[in-house]
Amino acid sequence: MDPRLIPANGRAALESLRGAVGAPRFTQGEPATMIAPLTDLCTAPSGPRDRQLLMGDAVTVIDRHQGWAFVQSGKDGHCGYVPEPALGTAEAATHWVAAPATHLYPEPKLKIRETAALTMGARLAVLGEEGNYSRTTRGYVPTLHLRTLGNWHADPVAVAQTFLGVPYLWGGNSRAGLDCSGLVQAALHATGKDCPSDSDLQQDIGKAIVDKSPLKRGDLIFWKGHVAMAMNADFMIHATAAFMAVVVENTKTAIARITKAGGGPVTQRRRP
Repeated sequence: MDPRLIPANGRAALESLRGAVGAPRFTQGEPATMIAPLTDLCTAPSGPRDRQLLMGDAVTVIDRHQGWAFVQSGKDGHCGYVPEPALGTAEAATHWVAAPATHLYPEPKLKIRETAALTMGARLAVLGEEGNYSRTTRGYVPTLHLRTLGNWHADPVAVAQTFLGVPYLWGGNSRAGLDCSGLVQAALHATGKDCPSDSDLQQDIGKAIVDKSPLKRGDLIFWKGHVAMAMNADFMIHATAAFMAVVVENTKTAIARITKAGGGPVTQRRRP
């Protein structure tokens, strides 16, 4: 079993794992919602970032200890540790941030200091509208930047292109910074498609392209430890440490560059 996806640590495990793993105690889990704009999902308390969670993401809390909570993300099953203050009570979202980024305000006013920056994919419970703003349980957001859940974008490539120039960040899942799998997940989630957290897990998305046919828009190209999204038969978009940003490259040129740099050959092509 992949430890990233196993809701168990040395202190507790979900009841569903009883008999499959050993744990000092088993719990049904506590539903919760992320209330911080952006939270690192860490491999250990105060440890390295593994992924990131956005405001409104649903999680299951498995264990709490010394200010940290061990949780499982509802959107992709990834497990890790978050600071307890980033957690709130479970809340049913109604809308999601469909713009690349937006701001949260304390009042429905343009010329007022914002309270937080939100990235595409953040989820909110909208209570009503006041002028050009939606009133949520977290504050006010420009209504133009929101869509109701289920009203998704149509084209994942177009979504990925809105992140062009965003800096590369290992484990990043926001406009403040993305890695290769974070970009792919953001693009697919914005079109209503499920997507795992990391590139090796994303290799099970859709169906394999086994022939030599040209890549189509939205196809995924995999290397060991890396993923890119085809824009058409000749160009791809990806978040890469080679340029420390989200960039567009000619696909053949990128394949040759990655091979020369020691990244190996393309291992798989998938069509979501």
